[in-house]
Amino acid sequence: MSILIAAILGIVQGITEFLPVSSSAHLLLGRHAFGWVDEHSGLVFDVATHLGTLVATILYFRDDLLAMAAALPRFFSDAPEARLMRLVAIGSVPMVVVGLLFSNWIEAHARVPIVTVVTLSVGALGLLLVERLGPRTRGVDDLTPVDATAFGIAQAAALIPGLSRSGSTITIGMLLGVRRDAAARFTFLLGIPAVVAALGKAALELRHIPLTSDLVSVLVVGVVTSGVVGYLAIRFLLQYLAGHKLDVFAWYRLALAAVVWWFVH
Repeated sequence: MSILIAAILGIVQGITEFLPVSSSAHLLLGRHAFGWVDEHSGLVFDVATHLGTLVATILYFRDDLLAMAAALPRFFSDAPEARLMRLVAIGSVPMVVVGLLFSNWIEAHARVPIVTVVTLSVGALGLLLVERLGPRTRGVDDLTPVDATAFGIAQAAALIPGLSRSGSTITIGMLLGVRRDAAARFTFLLGIPAVVAALGKAALELRHIPLTSDLVSVLVVGVVTSGVVGYLAIRFLLQYLAGHKLDVFAWYRLALAAVVWWFVH
């Protein structure tokens, strides 16, 4: 993989990690399009770009994270920061369970382009449907442990490429009457422990892969580009969702699914 392709894929990861269009599907399809399908190197590059977007998320929500860290000794109190921390912890449980039980199966059977045709389409229909249902007035402060569990289940389902973590969780949140921007905000906070756990697991599994100077250069480019673009993508999406529907992302997903279908046939 050249530096240019690494930068392109890093940009793709930075944008799609947060927009409801599925970063894993785009990276998978991008590697196939560029002909870089080596399993181990591809997974290493995925780890690098996810590290970049993780750093972007932490930086963007640093005030929330610092407030939650300060409230850790009062974990069971009624303080808003402690309550938010509990909700994130509750919402993380489904991802841990599904990740431990099914991650190997997903890696072996679901990381193929044809699967993304189905998941991109299903996710698109979900976005279109939820925009046409009842009013959404709830914010992050209105979330309950049951809501957090529903967010967590949606996040766990998005381990399958093409579903999209932000797309699945925002859809569920809106079904529960949560505003688009509030659902996205909780989604991004909920994604931090999930990504940290996934990166730790992947790092252990890939620790024996030799890091050549060329591969290191590619990984650095992936981290930097995905991180910078990811930070901008978070800011854009939260502002966009405050006053716009999700339809544009749904139609994009359907168009991409059609392209993939044509590509694999």
